[in-house]
Amino acid sequence: MATTGYRTLADQLRSWSDTRLSLLLHERPDLATPAPHDSGQLASRAATRSSLLRALDQLTRAELCVLDALVVVGQTTEAALSTVVHARPEAVANAVRRLLDLALAWETPQGIRALTAVAELVTISGLHPVSPESPTPEEVQQRLDELSPAARALLEHVLEAGGEATAGSSRHTVLPEDAETPAEELLARRLLVPRSGGVVVMPGEVGIALRGGHTTTEPVDVVPELATSERSRELVDRAASGAAFEAVRRVELLLDGWGLAPPNALRSGGLGVRDLKATATSLHVDEPTAALLIEVASAAGLLATSADPDGNPVWIPTDAFDRWTELPVAERWTALVRAWLASPRMAGLVGSRDPQGKVWNALAPELAGSFQVESRRMALDALAELPPGEVLATGTGVPSLVQRVVWLRPRRPRTRADQVAWAVDEASVLGLVGAGGIASYARVLLAGDEPTASLAALLPEPVDHVLLQADLTAVAPGPLESQLARKLQLVADVESRGGATVYRFTSTSVRRALDTGWSAAEVHEFVGSVSRTPVPQPLSYLVDDTARTFGSIRVGHAEAFLRADDETALTELLHHPKAGPLGLRRIAPTVLITSTPLDVLLPRLRDLGAAPVVEAADGTVHVARPDQLRARTPREHRGGGAVRAARESAQAAHAVTAIRAGDRAESARPAMPAETLTPTGSMAALREAVEAGDTVLIGYVDNQGTSSERLVDPIRVEGGSLTAHDHRSDDVRTFAVHRITTVRPVTA
Repeated sequence: MATTGYRTLADQLRSWSDTRLSLLLHERPDLATPAPHDSGQLASRAATRSSLLRALDQLTRAELCVLDALVVVGQTTEAALSTVVHARPEAVANAVRRLLDLALAWETPQGIRALTAVAELVTISGLHPVSPESPTPEEVQQRLDELSPAARALLEHVLEAGGEATAGSSRHTVLPEDAETPAEELLARRLLVPRSGGVVVMPGEVGIALRGGHTTTEPVDVVPELATSERSRELVDRAASGAAFEAVRRVELLLDGWGLAPPNALRSGGLGVRDLKATATSLHVDEPTAALLIEVASAAGLLATSADPDGNPVWIPTDAFDRWTELPVAERWTALVRAWLASPRMAGLVGSRDPQGKVWNALAPELAGSFQVESRRMALDALAELPPGEVLATGTGVPSLVQRVVWLRPRRPRTRADQVAWAVDEASVLGLVGAGGIASYARVLLAGDEPTASLAALLPEPVDHVLLQADLTAVAPGPLESQLARKLQLVADVESRGGATVYRFTSTSVRRALDTGWSAAEVHEFVGSVSRTPVPQPLSYLVDDTARTFGSIRVGHAEAFLRADDETALTELLHHPKAGPLGLRRIAPTVLITSTPLDVLLPRLRDLGAAPVVEAADGTVHVARPDQLRARTPREHRGGGAVRAARESAQAAHAVTAIRAGDRAESARPAMPAETLTPTGSMAALREAVEAGDTVLIGYVDNQGTSSERLVDPIRVEGGSLTAHDHRSDDVRTFAVHRITTVRPVTA
């Protein structure tokens, strides 16, 4: 069954060209003439094996079984192959076309055959190749019918064990009528064939006969069905859009907090376990969800490492975060999800342990998987194939989805299963999946279109007001505008989140606003302007009382000193029962000093009920407004997708140019090796080519001693160098004449 790959054009061209190279080297050894121990040949073999593995990883179970059958039966026709593979003929035909397209098999006048190197990499059925002069299926079946029950049971056991066994003391050359043991019965009828080292193997035709004429006992073209249940499309969209809004809001809260108090970056580049726990607590989520949001923010270019004022590496928002917060919620969500879809990061591993017992940290550089992007996309595409109104069944839906993806990519079953489960969980947190089904706007995104309008229609409109209550709380009846929410979080604490967020005013929260430079009048004006209900009297009293005591005691650096106009206030503080550990001493009626550091003294005084402020050297009040820290946006995120698209386009163009140049060089290669030229002869031949404007094929030895053939258009020859247009790189290059071994003209 043909499937759609998830590689870029450049990756497809590289894989196709590498596999084509393997075909030339393995199936046409006359084209490769390096020395037996040439390093270039070893590198070529390694590249060939790597390209074959990449191609095999893209095959479905049906395609792998067809390729395995080709290895077992050898060169054969498509019609004969259809009888051996346990699948429908049209499925076998589609698989054969796919294998030919990937150059894993090739056609000859006698039939289809697999690449030689594939045999050691594909072991689906566990069968050995058929014998060179294999008997007909009827003859094999007749030999099987002649076996005793014990011999038949032994033969089936050998098949289940991989087709190999040890003969022990059994005689290898014995007639059927002289066989004394079940093993000798099998050896006498050539159902087991001896090999060196006392090992016997089962020929492929015997295994096929035992499995009813097929290489597998079960059909290989049956795609696993998804376990589904019914839910309305509206319910799925509501659940998913709510999760999408929460994901955007939590990323904003996360980066706002880290902009004021950034966590330290580990020497390995990750985030500490304690910082992850603290982040999960502040966002009111579990640690896996917090790790996912952190990883997505980093993948979107909103988070990076930089040095704090002390020179220590910390995780802080980038300057792109400020531009991101100015966008509508739907556009912000789209930026996050596109980054997640393209990210190889495996956030699902955070908190687990590696084989050495070390905990995986969030943002660790090693937390990436080569198959993560493909597994994530395949899982979402499988969900998108479900019609609206159908979702994954509770309990059995995700395992069935894992089976579907494992069938599509069977060579990585363990890692695929984990990655598919992670993809469903992460998509639910980010708002692509709701109630087990794919959202309508997520289908638009996966189809390559812009989902902003579809998502915006489902999101609630942001509100610009709150409802003040007499118990010193404010209720936001919906999602607040971004700037309003930031100001309100400065003057009040978030008490609960949900459809309506509840904020509570306390003396600590009001003092926090005063610490950042607000005056009492500004607090009153802000609270009155954002409320649709009258400001309750207790809130006004709270603001006035906090402002009246705010700054009545000023703290300076002496190690630290305390100064107040009210002598009684200092006397009360000096004789407070819990002030003993502060080491306060009076040096004047209105001045106290202490040996306690300032950063310790301030919170201790506030615990005692005082509301001190820091006094600067000139006697003015020091405003303790924290600075917003930003890091430079990583280079890969500055140009958006245009840079990646240009790079992939250039790689594809380079691959096409190299392949075409190789084809022209192959067609111009002489039947016999050309005569090696001296530098003088090379100069003469090249000058003739320059005058005639001919294209020539030169043999060239580079600085590492590797010989290659180049198709060039000579431009000029001077100073012992040839300047020519190289068809392989599609660029003008300079070649040293003394390294040119042959020069041969090429006809148009």
